[in-house]
Amino acid sequence: MMRTRPLKVALLGCGVVGSEVARIMTTHADDLAARIGAPVELAGVAVRRPSKVREGIDPALITTDATALVKRGDIDVVIEVIGGIEPARTLITTAFEHGASVVSANKALLAEDGAALHAAAEKHGRDLYYEAAVAGAIPLVRPLRESLAGDKVNRVLGIVNGTTNFILDKMDTSGAGYSEALDEATALGYAEADPTADVEGFDAAAKAAILAGIAFHTRVKIGDVHREGITEVTAADIASARRMGCTVKLLAICERAADGQSVTARVHPAMIPLSHPLASVREAYNAVFVEAEAAGQLMFYGPGAGGAPTASAVLGDLVAVCRNKLNEAPGPGESAYTRLPVSPMGDVVTRYHISLDVADKPGVLAQVATVFAEQDVSIDTVRQQGRQDGSGEASLVVVTHRAPDAALSGTVEALRKLDTVRGVASIMRVEGE
Repeated sequence: MMRTRPLKVALLGCGVVGSEVARIMTTHADDLAARIGAPVELAGVAVRRPSKVREGIDPALITTDATALVKRGDIDVVIEVIGGIEPARTLITTAFEHGASVVSANKALLAEDGAALHAAAEKHGRDLYYEAAVAGAIPLVRPLRESLAGDKVNRVLGIVNGTTNFILDKMDTSGAGYSEALDEATALGYAEADPTADVEGFDAAAKAAILAGIAFHTRVKIGDVHREGITEVTAADIASARRMGCTVKLLAICERAADGQSVTARVHPAMIPLSHPLASVREAYNAVFVEAEAAGQLMFYGPGAGGAPTASAVLGDLVAVCRNKLNEAPGPGESAYTRLPVSPMGDVVTRYHISLDVADKPGVLAQVATVFAEQDVSIDTVRQQGRQDGSGEASLVVVTHRAPDAALSGTVEALRKLDTVRGVASIMRVEGE
């Protein structure tokens, strides 16, 4: 039997995502009510610019006083899509204190202060759901948190930023340089006017922290995540990857150590074989590859950003939270019982693709090989090609076997000191094998 009294929802933010949330709540009101068991009512919308026309939203609902809105006491659910750390953090904790559960898309806040937010939600017996904070419309947080709760996840490997995937895909398919591909991404609306959060890996690192925390039942903050962006990726790197039968992707990689005593979380560009499922993820799409002990290998794929896709994830959480509200029982909260430490990047075992500019003369390869041997790094393949420009130099490409990242970094530093090495053209990790 459906309850007639509506559940009241406060919306914080009415930009690209917020406006789509409001639209879907209105146009799908009957379906949402049937799925929840009670109607849902948009009771207020907090914005910074009240004069802006917002089609489909009653102007009487608009307010600039977000604090007063979440303090009303009759609000059942607060949807937070304003982003950033403050005032979002204070508004969310205030909502809990005044009886509301929260649905958030705020990856930066969750990656920075998720433990405190979960603690506040638990203290007041409220829900904190955030499917939309990672990979847009792709159902990922709930499968990790609920569907795989009885399994042991060992690795999460994914493309979780659509802007960088679009740029790298264009560099691969069209031969464009980084700047050209970024300009195209900006023109099409995939990149912000200031793309730093995306291209420097901050966005992906926040998502990696959230995913690692859920997958491994431990607390991982964004500061624990090793981060590298794509600004140094060149057309030559893309071409080298192609010659190896690979492509370049910005990957978020979260792994449980072989002995199970620690975890790692990192974001960086990497070469992956064209045979790997993630290699075929094109344009601005996202995909996440999960490896679990019993379930095996799972892949989640779909649009990772945009108003409607992200709003879909928000509304999915809204339905779940409203059902919990009617049942007077909150859903699953934070699971951090393992308390595993996060190992530094130097302990991570990886492969490297290293491109060197060297003197084109006998004995150079032997010197380079000696450096790798001294660092206890095994070489997988070597490719050397002389240049026809009269410079007396050659290009030497070395692909290593797996070794601790610290040893590989030490190898590169030692190579730079060789008189016969004119320069290190590029360094990139190799994943997915």
